[in-house]
Parts: sequence; structure tokens; C-alpha cells
Amino acid sequence: MSAMSQVEQPGFVKLELRTAYGPVYRNVSTHPPRDARPDEIPLIDLSPIYGDLEARKALAQDIQHAAENTGFFYIRNHAIPETTIQAALDASRAFFAQPEDKKMLVSKSKGKWYNGYSAKNTAMASPSEGLDYRESFAWRYEPQYDPDPKDPDAVPAEVQPYIRGENYVWEGTEHLAGYKSDCIAYWQECLKLARRLVRIFALCLDLPEDYFDAVTTYPGSDGVFNYYPAMSAEDAAKSQDVGLGSHTDLQCFTLLWQDMNGGLQVLNKEGQWIKATPIEGTFVVNIGDYLMRLTNDRMKSTVHRVYNRSTVDRYSMPFFFGFNFNEKCGVLPSCVDEKNPPKYEPISCGDWCQLRFQQTDMDKKVAVY
Repeated sequence: MSAMSQVEQPGFVKLELRTAYGPVYRNVSTHPPRDARPDEIPLIDLSPIYGDLEARKALAQDIQHAAENTGFFYIRNHAIPETTIQAALDASRAFFAQPEDKKMLVSKSKGKWYNGYSAKNTAMASPSEGLDYRESFAWRYEPQYDPDPKDPDAVPAEVQPYIRGENYVWEGTEHLAGYKSDCIAYWQECLKLARRLVRIFALCLDLPEDYFDAVTTYPGSDGVFNYYPAMSAEDAAKSQDVGLGSHTDLQCFTLLWQDMNGGLQVLNKEGQWIKATPIEGTFVVNIGDYLMRLTNDRMKSTVHRVYNRSTVDRYSMPFFFGFNFNEKCGVLPSCVDEKNPPKYEPISCGDWCQLRFQQTDMDKKVAVY
């Protein structure tokens, strides 16, 4: 994403976005957000991912079209069990229903890698939009929970410094029956799906299907529970804050389960907000900055936000997927030619994320990601 003029155009307002390299600006329409058209955020049947190669190639064409246009799409028939989703949602509700002192037992301030709890109004994804009116709980990759079994004692030396899970998040939630197991079960299903999906992205990019397998053995794979507390009608009318301010995601792609209350909005190429209205039984998938870099901007990491003025509680459960944090990767060979040289220098997914964390922290311990 390149910096744009800071001069506002008639009918537009200036939006400041945080990036790994400092702020950039977008001109955003003052028209009210509208519903997305099916061609803007398409609904894709993912069942061919479990079919033969020809079926997977056909699926790749559909995903490629979405990834290169808005960078957002819904998936159905994703094979993540509804019982697993519901158990994770119940765990999320139980966690956020606790008194603040119980939630602070796993405060992000206790760790190095942004795991654990973040209270509402402690982060600001976009300085243009006020504080983020949400609470979150986050955890990161640990090899002993990988659904492709890994021995924690056999993690390669070059990978070990990049394992970002921290056990205090589980020690501080032991009083919640089944909490850890329900979190990890959901995370495992998302990781299994993400590893299948990254193979489809390889096909999208005219690469061998297993091209990314070697760099997703110990991947960036962050689980997050988000809670957007209900507002009174009076507070909603006067609030100046968003639920989660305008931003792009950092890694390769995100799998998002959201409840049916709505609030997710996507910024289109014309600078207008469009609503990613919840569809029962689906996940939203969106492209992240790292994959956009790797594809030389072919695939789009699109600005989005959660605009929350709801008088009922809203919950979402995103899963962020990227490469092994130690792997330094440059623009993919299938995305360059004489007329389109690489726009970006090689960088590891871990270093890329850390650059952004340093830009977006309010107190060097609270991340908006």
C-alpha cells in the first residue's frame, strides 16, 4: 500500500492508516456504508478443496478472482465442525463475562509476544477513528498443539526463537472449565484448513501445489477472540469510537468467524465502505499484507474495520495465518517479469509483523493486531 495525498477531495474525508513503515492516508467517501454486491465479496463453495486436482484448480480460479479484486470472500462447506465453533464461542463468552481482575490475570502486558487479554479503549488501529471499543484474547503457535504432530524438543534451532506462544495465557485461565481445550480445538481446525487453503493459493499463482508446504511447518497462526460490548442506545448515539479501527491484516490471509450481528466493513477501490454482512455457516477470508508483498501486489490486502454501534454484544473469532516466522521470502517468481520487477525486498513474516507491532502499540505492550 503506497502513501496517498493527504489533501481531502470533495465528498471524501482523510483516513490515517498505520503500516509497518509509518502512516499512510486514504481518501474515504462520506457516503454511508452500503451492502456489498456478490461480485465484490463473493461466496465461494470450498468443498472442491477436498476433491481431485482438477476440482482444486477450478476452485483456485474462483479464489484468484476474489483475491485480486477486493481481497475478500466468504467460504462455505469449509469442514470446520459447527460443534467446534460453538464450543469456542461459548469459551469466548465465558472469558469476557469475567470480572476485569480475572481477565487481567492474562494481560498482554505480562508477555513478550502480544498473547493474552487486551481491554477495550486501550488500542487505536486508526488515529482518525478513535479508540477501539473491543476486548480481545489472543494466543499464538506452539508446536505441541499442532494438528500435524510436532515434538517441542525437536523444533529446528533456526525456528525456536520465533515460537511466540506463551503459557501464561493457559495458566491464567485454568479456572474456566474446558477453556484451553476449546480454544486449541478451534485453532487446530483453522490451522488444518489454512494449510489446505495455502495450497490453493499456490495454484492461483501458477506454482506447484506444495510450493508453500516447507514454509508452513511452524507457521504464524494466531488465534483471537474479539468481544465488542453492547452499548446503550444513548451511548451508541454519541460514541466517537469504532469497534476496531481501519487496518489491513499482516500475514498471508485471515479466516474470520463472525456472529450474525454484523459490523465488518471493507473499503473498496472507490473509497467507499461496503458491508461484509454475516452469512450463516460461512467464514470470511481476506488477504494480508505479507501475501500482497509476495505477489507483487497482484493479490489485495484491503483496508477493513468493525463499525460497532450495536446495542447487543458482538463476538468474532479470527485466525491469522502466515509463513514460518524465520523464513525470509521475496516476491514470488511467478509474479515478476521484465515489465513487472519486484517491488519489495525479501523479509521474514516474523520481522514484517514486528515492524507493524512497533508502529501500532500505544504503550509497547498493547497491540491492535
